Amino acid sequence: MNDVAESALAEKVPSKRSILIVEDDTSFLQRLAKALESRGFAVTTAESVADGLLQVERAAPGFAVVDMRLGDGNGLNVISALKRRRPDARAIILTGYGNIATAVNAVKLGAVDYLAKPVDADDVVAALLAHENKKIEPPENPMSADRVRWEHIQRIYELCGRNVSETARRLNMHRRTLQRILAKRAPR
Repeated sequence: MNDVAESALAEKVPSKRSILIVEDDTSFLQRLAKALESRGFAVTTAESVADGLLQVERAAPGFAVVDMRLGDGNGLNVISALKRRRPDARAIILTGYGNIATAVNAVKLGAVDYLAKPVDADDVVAALLAHENKKIEPPENPMSADRVRWEHIQRIYELCGRNVSETARRLNMHRRTLQRILAKRAPR
């Protein structure tokens, strides 16, 4: 094979450890991308469904981590496009709004797992690399229920533009109670 043919083939066949992360929370996206790069993945990122679909069309990765709810649509559209372009790709859905119906739908569209936020990079890698019939081992040190609650409150607080009154309304919580929670450190 000549050099031109080899480079054309390399563009069409992405590396085995290529991964696309589609997430609209920029800080989480950057942390996850950095963590996956340190674990040997060639990371491509997107912050919207449209950008994710564009990345899939450019070069369908071997792996994908896609947020369920994005600003411009549903992350399942990215999973569907990826599975059409590259049926052997392994993808997982991340969401802060987990329910059984969307989990079943995600798996039917080709996701290999469905993880609730907040999620650790080790859990993402374990889900992506797990064999089809092998269950993922539970984490050694899972987050406490208090920590998961605190993370959820922080996420809603950020989504509401750090507006305490709006966050309290959306969480169906008294404003002063929310202020006390926000003033405390994160639980372990």
